[in-house]
Amino acid sequence: MLVVMPDDSRHRVAAIDCGTNSIRLLISDIDGDTKSDLLREMRIVRLGQDVDRTGHLAEEAVARTLGATREYAELIAMFGVTDIRFCATSAMRDADNAADLEDAVEGILGVRPEVLAGVDEARASFLGATRDLEQVRTLVVDIGGGSTELVVGSGDEIEWSVSLDIGSVRLTERFLSGDPAPVNEVTDCMAYLDGIIRPVLAGLAPIGSFVGVAGTVTTVAAHSLALPSYDSETIHGAKLALDDVQAACLSLVQMSVADRRALPFMHPGRADVIGAGSVILDRLVELLPLDTDTLVVSEHDILDGIAWDMVR
Repeated sequence: MLVVMPDDSRHRVAAIDCGTNSIRLLISDIDGDTKSDLLREMRIVRLGQDVDRTGHLAEEAVARTLGATREYAELIAMFGVTDIRFCATSAMRDADNAADLEDAVEGILGVRPEVLAGVDEARASFLGATRDLEQVRTLVVDIGGGSTELVVGSGDEIEWSVSLDIGSVRLTERFLSGDPAPVNEVTDCMAYLDGIIRPVLAGLAPIGSFVGVAGTVTTVAAHSLALPSYDSETIHGAKLALDDVQAACLSLVQMSVADRRALPFMHPGRADVIGAGSVILDRLVELLPLDTDTLVVSEHDILDGIAWDMVR
């Protein structure tokens, strides 16, 4: 592996996003308004395993997360990173023993994790997703394992945001126990989502630019595009007709886990929860006040926002 050391004018940063389903690492050089990404890594650790039911981080989930953190610590040292930021989201917000994991992570990395409030998670997702897009009024949706963030803004100005406790892992555990999920489980999940989503959208003015980020959206995009393998370059910036997005969502939720795993673009650690994530995306497309018929897909998300915030 070729490792480029930073010059004195650059900040070499490591951003870690510890979510409900995955933990991800981004190492970048940031020089003014330019960010050069050197490494992106993801591990599916399912930190939020059973947290919705128990309010507690499971011992085996913590072990998986710390194992990935140790791997990331080695990469961070190898790349000569000067600044590290470890941000955690829904699972650690909800867990009563999150402090134990925070202590362990600090012992490995030398920095204490930040457990982001929902509004801060939404802001970081927006900043990461829209930095290289046209600076117009935009709605960004970030569907995670434990929560979903919706944020409207333009440039660095946030107009409106909300964090909802609806995520692919959480809703799979609550509603979609069948394999494949029977119609009644899917319709119950949809009805629940509609009851959560509709009230928070009251009074929100129509939005002409709609951007989706994170694993659920990018996987639905890969399915809609019928990709022969996961291709970040093709997915990033893709503009998908909303009708095609909803068709892809319905297709995924109707599949068995084995059939999803057989899809050439599917990460095996996402196959069991992508059905619930797809239902969330379907209901958002149906209910959001969109003045556009397309979804723009971005591979840049909260991880990039965390990195940019380190040098702001």
